[in-house]
Amino acid sequence: MRIKARAKINWTLDILGQREDGYHLMDMLMQSVTLADTITLTPASELSITTGGTPKLPANERNLAYRAALALQEATGCRRGAAIHVEKRIPVGAGMGGGSADAAGVLAGLNQMWETGLNQQQLEAIGLTLGADVPFCLRGGLTRTTGIGETMVSLPCGRHYDLVIIQPCRGLSTGAVFTAYHEKADIPRPATDDAQRALENGDAALLCASLGNVLQAVSQDMRPPIGDAIAALKKRGALTALMTGSGSAVFGVFDSEEAARDAARSLRSRWASTFYCRTCQDSILVV
Repeated sequence: MRIKARAKINWTLDILGQREDGYHLMDMLMQSVTLADTITLTPASELSITTGGTPKLPANERNLAYRAALALQEATGCRRGAAIHVEKRIPVGAGMGGGSADAAGVLAGLNQMWETGLNQQQLEAIGLTLGADVPFCLRGGLTRTTGIGETMVSLPCGRHYDLVIIQPCRGLSTGAVFTAYHEKADIPRPATDDAQRALENGDAALLCASLGNVLQAVSQDMRPPIGDAIAALKKRGALTALMTGSGSAVFGVFDSEEAARDAARSLRSRWASTFYCRTCQDSILVV
């Protein structure tokens, strides 16, 4: 079984508070994009994992895809095995949910291969134990996601958008970014309700005026190339550009596929981790 496990972007990211256990309460508009890792699942007597592509990931229990298989075994009592291979294309430490996408792909794929019969809600509940973005990566499409990532409302999307993704520097520690956020004052917040309406209606002008990510300023302070990449995307014709998640990837929104592909070709000479993709409604595809 071959699975395309797709990345995500944050159109908006806002922090509403913090629980007593330290988890942050979020309000986010998230959407799947066509940039994807490829997961191959082969029946086997035991669990194993290998990785390839760029960048390479650990092929052991530190890999979230492998932990997803273990979590599915524990939740269902299934003791069948599988050889898991993850071919990476989504940048690591980018705020694009690459590890979460891989975990979601393994959960969905092995649920089918092992005939464990879990429904979407049950898979998402297992996913949340692995990471806050895993439930979204199981569902995909466009959602407004709140809480710590467990509450999602799927939304209609009025149009697709052509994007250029750049990871201009090494990844960031999510914990360090959140710590720095609490030390920074007067951070502008996204107009999330307006952005949601814009996405539902396909209103690019309103969308560009409404986007925001409260973590961008602190991540940019820690990694100045983030700001350089945002400026470069706008100079190359992006309608707007924004950091996704806690970074370090940024995305630019273009008004046509041709414009986006031209910008990607030009910017790739400066930043090797530059990708053309588009927004989409599916997060996990069996191919």
